[in-house]
Amino acid sequence: MEDINRLKLVLVEKKKTSKWLSEQLKITPSTVSKWCTNTSQPDIGTLIKISKLLNITIEDLINKEYANSVLSE
Repeated sequence: MEDINRLKLVLVEKKKTSKWLSEQLKITPSTVSKWCTNTSQPDIGTLIKISKLLNITIEDLINKEYANSVLSE
């Protein structure tokens, strides 16, 4: 699976845990874990919520190389 999101890295940069994020979003820790390992991806609404919680842009959550590869298709 290609690394689509940077959630794991952003959480480290913001000194937050996946457990903290799961509590804020009221979802299971296993769901956040799947996002952090890029096994699955959050939907756009959840990305917006995550970006607001972490005080970042949605673009900060997306792997730039992945985004560029999609744009060049």
